[in-house]
Amino acid sequence: MDWLLSAIGLVILLLAGDALVKGAVNLSLRLGVPALIVSLTIVSFGTSAPELLIAIRATLDHAPGIALGNVVGSNTANVLLVLGIPAIIAALDTSGSNIRKIYGFMVLATLLFIALAFTGKFGIWQGAVLLAALAYCLRDAFVQARTHQKNTGKDPANLTDLEAADQSLSGWWIALYLALGLIGLPLGAEVLVSSATAIARSYHVSETAIGLTLIAIGTSLPELATTVMSAIRKQADVALGNVIGSNMFNLLAIIGITALIGEVPVPRAFLIFDLWVMLGASLLLAPFVVWRLKLTRLWGVLLTGGYLAYVSIVLF
Repeated sequence: MDWLLSAIGLVILLLAGDALVKGAVNLSLRLGVPALIVSLTIVSFGTSAPELLIAIRATLDHAPGIALGNVVGSNTANVLLVLGIPAIIAALDTSGSNIRKIYGFMVLATLLFIALAFTGKFGIWQGAVLLAALAYCLRDAFVQARTHQKNTGKDPANLTDLEAADQSLSGWWIALYLALGLIGLPLGAEVLVSSATAIARSYHVSETAIGLTLIAIGTSLPELATTVMSAIRKQADVALGNVIGSNMFNLLAIIGITALIGEVPVPRAFLIFDLWVMLGASLLLAPFVVWRLKLTRLWGVLLTGGYLAYVSIVLF
């Protein structure tokens, strides 16, 4: 029953997160907010909403291992699994990608996160530092985008780039999507965290391990779906950008906001092993982003195999 409840909670989270993004994007555009601003803020935060609600719910339920494990596990899964599987399906040619700067921000964010983890916990001041770093990254992205618009006369994020945008959507449908998202997210988080905690206890597995594996994989499914489609369409920059952006928000926004609500202690095992695996996975992207090597099927097999090995170590 707990496994079934976990699956139900995950489905509720994913559907509610999608509904919230669609409602928020269309409401913002209806109110005249530029597509650029919507892309940089609402869409990014909206797609991270499931992880955020899980982290907050787990912290309030005194299960911080799930909160931290979900973020660290998701970041590791995003690189090894979310890029590995699509690469097996269709090799990614990254020669045309130009995302070095945002990749550099992601690596710096990872290093900052690890440094703060060695203080032993994520509390108010650590959360404030993470959110300040997020604000800087968003501001830099916004300035770059505005510069691009000024030089080319085009909005780099227009309505056709936002999958959730639907100009024919009525006000009633927008309200319904918002309501479903706002109600479904906390409900799904409650069901998933409670059932996952019960599973951990029944199998004598730590809550941290459940967060690093079961919940992390589940909350990475939207990124996996997006990246698979990007690989099939030969859009390597979209695939890489999706993973890098998601990882940055996980580190800076999810734990940053959660730490302001409740203290998140850092288990010693994270300092010894899991954080370094996350950093290593992030650095594995360097050849494909910096030197623009092709992400071949062989690389896909190696990345996916590496993730399966990591999960085995965590669980056994």
